[in-house]
Amino acid sequence: MATKFEVFAALHVPGDPIILYNIWDVGSAHAVIRAGAKALATGSHPVADANGWSDGQGVPIDFALANAKRIADSTELPLTVDFESAYSDDPDQGADNVVRLAATGAVGCNFEDQVIGGKGLHSLTLQAKRIAAIRRALGDQFFINARTDLYIKTQTHDSALVDEAIERGKAFADAGANGFFIPRLADPRQVERIVKEVPLPLNLISFPGVPSKADWAKVGVARISHGPHPHRALMANFEEMARAAIA
Repeated sequence: MATKFEVFAALHVPGDPIILYNIWDVGSAHAVIRAGAKALATGSHPVADANGWSDGQGVPIDFALANAKRIADSTELPLTVDFESAYSDDPDQGADNVVRLAATGAVGCNFEDQVIGGKGLHSLTLQAKRIAAIRRALGDQFFINARTDLYIKTQTHDSALVDEAIERGKAFADAGANGFFIPRLADPRQVERIVKEVPLPLNLISFPGVPSKADWAKVGVARISHGPHPHRALMANFEEMARAAIA
């Protein structure tokens, strides 16, 4: 019988992407389940926004872990958690924190390369060491979705940036990552090149103005998430409803 990890990993099919409509608590998880979700994924931004903290590891780690456990305990679907930078720049401490996350029942996490509270990205060498430390600590039954924030840190989305993304993706794969996540990447031609050259299923994030699911599928995307946008839309609608009731 397949484990939850195996079920989740098998959903990453280039050309037939798994859709992850990001959640923030048990209630939002169950709404997405009723909509037909095959797997669940938290977003760090909506978890933070819904609970009064800032994104960028503003959510205390103990709260993040307890929230993940409550969601995981409430469903049989596989759950992946946006764990940002694992709450430590140190490879071993970060790995220990991800071990704690896996103990909640989560089968995977997003793990990013930006320097939380600082500038820029971690060096490729250090980020590869951090991924490798997580892999050593958890074995092969945990889905490390290695995220690069290259496209967030600059507005110049040119061929040189694609080269840099490919270099990072290949190094992340060698270090033991299961997936490659590039927020703000949208150009189908760039997507197609990265899919061809990086040996990991590619995760993109849907936001206003990006190509359709079908167009991304054509160029080999394997996973589409929605980040903070569902929660923001819901809160905007909630505010309008409150305004109409109060007026």
